[in-house]
Amino acid sequence: MLFGMVCALAAAVCFGTATVLQAMAAREAGTGGGGEAALLLRALRQWRYIAGLALDGLGFLFQIAALRSIPIYAVGAALASSLAVTAVVAARLLRVRLSGTEWGAVGVVCAGLAMLGLASGPEGNQDGSDALKWAMLATALCMLALAPLGGRLSGRMRALVLGLGAGFGFGVVEVSVRLIDSLRPADLFTNPAAYALVMGGGAAFMLLTSALQRGSVTTATAGLVIGETIGPAAVGVIWLGDRTREGFAWLAVLGFAVAIAGALALGRFGEAPVVEET
Repeated sequence: MLFGMVCALAAAVCFGTATVLQAMAAREAGTGGGGEAALLLRALRQWRYIAGLALDGLGFLFQIAALRSIPIYAVGAALASSLAVTAVVAARLLRVRLSGTEWGAVGVVCAGLAMLGLASGPEGNQDGSDALKWAMLATALCMLALAPLGGRLSGRMRALVLGLGAGFGFGVVEVSVRLIDSLRPADLFTNPAAYALVMGGGAAFMLLTSALQRGSVTTATAGLVIGETIGPAAVGVIWLGDRTREGFAWLAVLGFAVAIAGALALGRFGEAPVVEET
């Protein structure tokens, strides 16, 4: 269990730090002309952007290891805490001034994760049914279909719907990792969860990009955090056998709620922070 929690926290550190590095690279690359493709090409020439991508890849490996060791609810809450990592790293590297409330939210996230670490039991021992695997694939396909439909919305509703969709997409990835019990190519090609993992991740990135393009960062990030934590946690408990340590269910519920509440309070760090002039 300790190994799984360490991996989940390592994934959060990787993802949170990658956000800041990519923000710095994108800011430096944004001084030239051209459209989004030109901006991406310039960003790819920045060592910080490449380092951020490498950290994202490393974070995903840590996430897989964590999902194989501890309940989904603990991993989801730990990944949501990447916003706290982004806030702290941004304060250091981008000189973003955090308010007293935001520093308090960072502390709240840490307290929630500590409670989860104490209360979490081992990974559930129930095998996911074929119906659950197909349900994950169907959810991933629905999230892919949501991208063009949600893009027609406007205002806060657009950001909330697309953010929730992105959260569900990442949630599909979390659950699908648990539903893949063999890495043999022949087994992967016939496992709906393998397709759900790829499609869910792709849909999540598209939806989140669209949400942040023309919407409220805080609203989109709130939807993302809710979508990628509550649903997968419920699936893990109900269908995959995730449990807490004997007598510590109340502490796990409290720690989960506290960690998510702290992450929601740091919602503005879901996108590249803005540097304040000094």
